[in-house]
Amino acid sequence: MANTPARTRVTLSGISSRTWEHPADRGALVALRKLKGFDTLLKAMSGLVNERAVRLAVLGSSVRVDERQFARVHRLLVDVATVLDVPVLPEVYVANNPITNAITIGMDKPIIVINSGLVDLLDDEELAFVLAHELGHVLSGHAVYQTLLQRLLILSITLTSIPIGGLGIRVIIAGLMEWSRKAELSADRAGLLGVQDPAVALRVHMQLASGGHVGDLDPTSFLAQGAEYVGAGDLRDSVLKLLLLESRTHPFAVVRAAELRGWVDSGDYTRVLSGTYPRRADDATATVSEAAKEAAQSYTEAFKQTQDTLGRLVHDAAGWLGSAKLWWDERFGRPGE
Repeated sequence: MANTPARTRVTLSGISSRTWEHPADRGALVALRKLKGFDTLLKAMSGLVNERAVRLAVLGSSVRVDERQFARVHRLLVDVATVLDVPVLPEVYVANNPITNAITIGMDKPIIVINSGLVDLLDDEELAFVLAHELGHVLSGHAVYQTLLQRLLILSITLTSIPIGGLGIRVIIAGLMEWSRKAELSADRAGLLGVQDPAVALRVHMQLASGGHVGDLDPTSFLAQGAEYVGAGDLRDSVLKLLLLESRTHPFAVVRAAELRGWVDSGDYTRVLSGTYPRRADDATATVSEAAKEAAQSYTEAFKQTQDTLGRLVHDAAGWLGSAKLWWDERFGRPGE
């Protein structure tokens, strides 16, 4: 598969993160914010998380990317940041870790940390997709919730011996896990817009699924596998899917590939490249009710189109109800207002 040179990419001037944010991402956050105690916990954890300590830990244990260190990564970062019109480049670090993963963390100033396993595995265009994916997290403000999730996961280990006392934390963690999986779908769209080559995006998911044996895979078969996982199965399979995903921060690679292909096939990707997309300058005027309605519509269409009714219903019902309630409150006002 041929790589797309950076010079042929369309610069998406002033693009808003609303362009790539999956309605389910916004809906899951709406539902999460409606969860009793979540806002209080978020404020408390924000005070407990020392931003300087987080940065110092990364600074002391990883290698900061710049023109002289991991120059290849820096060059690719600048390329995709230019395409996505990123106002300020975040700090990027490479960590000594063979696990093929990357993360964006930080409450105020997000930091991108890429594991060395990804740097070793991926070619330039594939790595550019990952960097654009992480920039999508930055621009969408996902880092705050991801940092909160990581801290709560550490805290939950301590609370496992307190079944009742830790129940509230575990419920919130489950909600954050669900949001995290939805947020990955949004960031994948940002990654695609950064490299502007669907074949590259698909290849990254194939790399992640195969551990680097992409030459032994067939793109059509891989996408068909994802479609089979998403749409097939009876009630028992639906329950098993829920259990399999319960503790995962990322959807399965075949699912991510299928979701991204669906976005391309919908025509939205092409419209963005043609210049039809929301601008950052208009973010302040974007209404919450509009986002809520989009989320509700997305869940309704997904429910109609999939055979995996239980899995889709349980995963999306909270987001749909939260989005619908927020839209209703904003339009008609809460009782007594």
